[in-house]
Amino acid sequence: MEKSVSLDVSKQLAKMIPYGISTIALYALLYILEDWILAVTVQGGWYFIVPITIAFVFSFFHGTFTAQFWDVLGVKPKK
Repeated sequence: MEKSVSLDVSKQLAKMIPYGISTIALYALLYILEDWILAVTVQGGWYFIVPITIAFVFSFFHGTFTAQFWDVLGVKPKK
């Protein structure tokens, strides 16, 4: 029984770690490219899509990482 629990945790960690690394990389890129992002978004027109796209990408990766994180800890929603 303990072996199956260990395998489940390792599988969950294998899912969680890439999303965590991706989230960290996205935050680093946001910090590094801050000036470029601001320069693009103040141009007007259809460039308003840039920060919206960034927000959706962050939401996906950070949300998936957080969900996997809570699964690894064993926290489940109440039914």
